[in-house]
Amino acid sequence: MDLKNKRILVVGLGKTGVALVTFLSQQGAHLLISDTRPEPELKKILKDFRETTPPLVIEGGGHSIPFFSQADLVMVSPGVPLDLPPLLEVRRQGIPVWGELELFASLCRTPVAAVTGTNGKTTTTALLNDMLLASGRHTFLGGNIGRPLMEYIISGQTQDVVVAEISSFQLDSSLHFVPQVGLLLNITEDHLDRYPSFQAYADSKASLFRNKGKKEMAVLNWDDPLVRSLGPKLQEPVYFFSRRDRPSPGAFLDNNQITLETETIKEAYRLDGFSLPGVHNLENALAAALGARLLGASSQGIQKTLWSFKGFGHRLEWVADIKGIHFYDDSKGTNVGAVVKALEGFSQPVLLIAGGRDKGGDYGPLKSLIQEKVKGLALIGEARQVMSDQLGPLTNTVLVQTLEEAVYWAFQQAQAGDVVLFSPACSSFDMFRDYAHRGEVFQDTVRQLAREIQDQEKKGPWCRKI
Repeated sequence: MDLKNKRILVVGLGKTGVALVTFLSQQGAHLLISDTRPEPELKKILKDFRETTPPLVIEGGGHSIPFFSQADLVMVSPGVPLDLPPLLEVRRQGIPVWGELELFASLCRTPVAAVTGTNGKTTTTALLNDMLLASGRHTFLGGNIGRPLMEYIISGQTQDVVVAEISSFQLDSSLHFVPQVGLLLNITEDHLDRYPSFQAYADSKASLFRNKGKKEMAVLNWDDPLVRSLGPKLQEPVYFFSRRDRPSPGAFLDNNQITLETETIKEAYRLDGFSLPGVHNLENALAAALGARLLGASSQGIQKTLWSFKGFGHRLEWVADIKGIHFYDDSKGTNVGAVVKALEGFSQPVLLIAGGRDKGGDYGPLKSLIQEKVKGLALIGEARQVMSDQLGPLTNTVLVQTLEEAVYWAFQQAQAGDVVLFSPACSSFDMFRDYAHRGEVFQDTVRQLAREIQDQEKKGPWCRKI
C-alpha cells in the first residue's frame, strides 16, 4: 500500500502506537489519533510531532464512529479490543483494520523467529536471541517483549534475524504474517475476559502458523496435548520439544541434558550450569535451543547461553531467605497455567499468595496441586472471593486487603524450609500499575520484613500483629 496522503487512524498511543505514528508520518500519511486518555495528555506524548505536515488530528477521551469513519486504514494497538464498536463499524464499511504486525509483515524482508504461547514467551524469546548472538548472528529483538517491531523498519537496519515475542492480540490483527521459524510453547486458559471462549483463544495462538508453507518451520510442545494436535495439520517440517518423551525430529531431556535430534543433527547440551528454576524453564530451554539451531546458531553459542542466562525479574525470582523460609516472586504468573508450573517446581511445602483481577478462567487446574503442596493460601484483590470459593476449602486460607498483609501472614504460617510463593494467577490492574509494580511491592515488603526481624532480634522475640 502506498501510504502517502492516505488518511490513517492510529488507535491507542502506547509504545506501539507512537512507533506507528513515527513511521507513518515519515511516509507522508494524514494521521488521525484516537485514545481514551484526555487530549492534553496525548499532545504531551506527541510533542515531537508538532511540526508534522500535514498536522495530526487527535481524538481524546474515547473512540467515536464518525472519527473512525474518516480513515482509509485503521492501525490498532495490541491492547485495544477488536470488538470495539467503532472498529466493528469501520469493518462493516469496508475500511481495513490492521495491527502493527500486519504492517511489519508487509515491509520486513528479514527472516523472523516468532515465539508465542500462554506462558514462557519472554524467557524463551530472550534465550533464543542470546543463543543467536552468542553464535555470531546479528539480531533485532522486539515485539511483545517491549520493543515495537516497527522500530526495526524505522531504523533501516538489516540484521540476520528478527526475534519476536508475539501475543495473541498481535496475531488477531495480522492476516499475512509468516515467520521463518514459529515456536508455540503452550496453550492454557488466559485472557477469557477478552475472548468469547477458550477455543477462540486457542485458535488465536494457532494462527501463528496460518500462512506456514514448506519453507517455514514449526516448533511445538509435545507435552501440551492441544499444541501437539496441531502437528499433523501443518505442512512439514514440524519439530517437537518434550521434557517427558523423546520426540524426533525435535528436542528432549535426557540425564540432565538437552538432546537435539533432527534429520542432520544429533547433539546434547549440558544443563548443570542452567540457573533458571522451575520445570517450565526446562521447557523454555528446550524450545529455545531447538529454535536457535534451526536458525543456524552454533552448538557452542547454545551451550554458552544455557550456562550464562540469568532470566528476568518477577518470573519465579528468588527474593530472600528469612529464618530459613524461601521467598519467590512470580508476579508475572498472571494465569492459572503459570501458577501450575510454578508449584510443580517446588518439593517443599508452599505458602501461596495469589489473587488480583480475574481474567475469566477456571481455577480448577490448581486444586490437586494445592491439596498436595500448599499448606496456606493468602488471597488478595478483586478475585479473592471467587478464588476462595473454588480453592479455599482445600487448605488453610485467608482473605486479606493488601499484598503486605499477605506477606506477613504467610511468614507467620511458615516454618524453616518452607517456600512463600507469590504467583497471582490474575492480572495486576485492580491494585497495581502492572505486574512489575506488583512484584516490586512484594519484594519491598519481603525486604522490610527482613529488616524488622533483624531489628527485633536485637531486642527480643519477634511478633507483628495483623
